[in-house]
Amino acid sequence: MFKKPIACLLTALILMLCGQVSAQDPWMSIPPAASMPTSTDAGYAAVNGISMYYAIYGGNKGTPILLIHGGLAHADLWAAQVADLARDYTVIVADTRGHGRSTNDGSAYTYELLADDYLALLDHLKVSEVHLVGWSDGANIGYKISATAPERLASHFAHAGNVTLDGVDPSVNDNAVFGEYIGMMAKDYSGMSPAAEDFDGFLNAVATMWGTDKPGGFEVLAQVDVPTLVVQSEHDEAILMEHSQNIAEAMPNGGLLVLKGVSHFASLQAPDMYNAAIRDFIKPE
Repeated sequence: MFKKPIACLLTALILMLCGQVSAQDPWMSIPPAASMPTSTDAGYAAVNGISMYYAIYGGNKGTPILLIHGGLAHADLWAAQVADLARDYTVIVADTRGHGRSTNDGSAYTYELLADDYLALLDHLKVSEVHLVGWSDGANIGYKISATAPERLASHFAHAGNVTLDGVDPSVNDNAVFGEYIGMMAKDYSGMSPAAEDFDGFLNAVATMWGTDKPGGFEVLAQVDVPTLVVQSEHDEAILMEHSQNIAEAMPNGGLLVLKGVSHFASLQAPDMYNAAIRDFIKPE
């Protein structure tokens, strides 16, 4: 789906040519993530033949929030969300199979398998139900869980997901900000992964999943009654606005939120706005 990192000079050139935007516009760059707060519990769960890293924050007795990151990423990108939400909720993060600190057993990446991993993690943690906040591939994993195990989700905040391949903006392959993201994740992978020397193989394996048809598409969503907020960034580099609108309309209990002034990486570009959107959707129990 995406090409390898684009040179920094190309990013600078695009910024100069786009006279209508300022270098200060949040959607034109990706800020580094903050440092993660101290967890109340962390470790590795043996699930589906892999070792899956997880961490838990806060200690509220209500329904926990599970944050699922995007493709190529890792749980630590949620630092700003964890710091805010853990004041009032128990927050669970994890590294998806093969991402960050988690291992893979050689299996091909599919959203069905990744959804099964997260369900197995919840079983391991003895958590029956969560509010799921999914970003990009995390939202796609959430759509799978919504369809196969809806009883495990109290709600789904689904940011920048897609349920058919035509929901992806083809220009993402040449987008400088996405190139920047891939470069950032390559650096993080080299410092976190048990397979640190094989980022190219990892990238190719995930990209194969990105480019594979998603079975069911909109027909499956029409049967999902999990309360779902479909979240679209105004300047998303990867997901088409119309596609998010169609997802929201297809779901019996779906709504649409457009985040202004940000891109696919809204949780890093405008964390206060992002956190408020999560809180407004979940609301106190």
